[in-house]
Amino acid sequence: MSNKIDGAPAAPAQDAGVSGVRADELPVLQEEDPWTRQELAAVQAELEQEQDRLRGEVAEAEHDLVVLMRDSGEGSGDDQADAGAATWEREHELSLANNARGLLEQTHHAIERIDQGGYGVCESCGNAIGKMRLQAFPRATLCMPCKQRQERR
Repeated sequence: MSNKIDGAPAAPAQDAGVSGVRADELPVLQEEDPWTRQELAAVQAELEQEQDRLRGEVAEAEHDLVVLMRDSGEGSGDDQADAGAATWEREHELSLANNARGLLEQTHHAIERIDQGGYGVCESCGNAIGKMRLQAFPRATLCMPCKQRQERR
């Protein structure tokens, strides 16, 4: 019995897994088997580990940026090359912090979607994203056709 996005018969209550969401109720593509509790738990565990790692990365990048900003006033006698290098280093740290924050936000959003039962639904068209795509890229919010359309723009 394959559970597609258009619905399927209810499964036994013991199939409720991660965050009370029934894995077999999450949408899949026609050719895919339904999610199992173990598969969904593995994806959620991966997302939670990634969330922890990214929190550390954001904290480290923000700390490094604070240190760079604090130390930037000390080089009043620096030449233009030193000033340029310091500016590049600050911009680089800022970019790293912003990228990590963006990934952290996407990861948090994926975990929320699992908790709310909306994981696997394309945010653009409402169709199934695809289990294999989500196992490869757990933060995906668009199905392949919608992602390809977005990238062509």
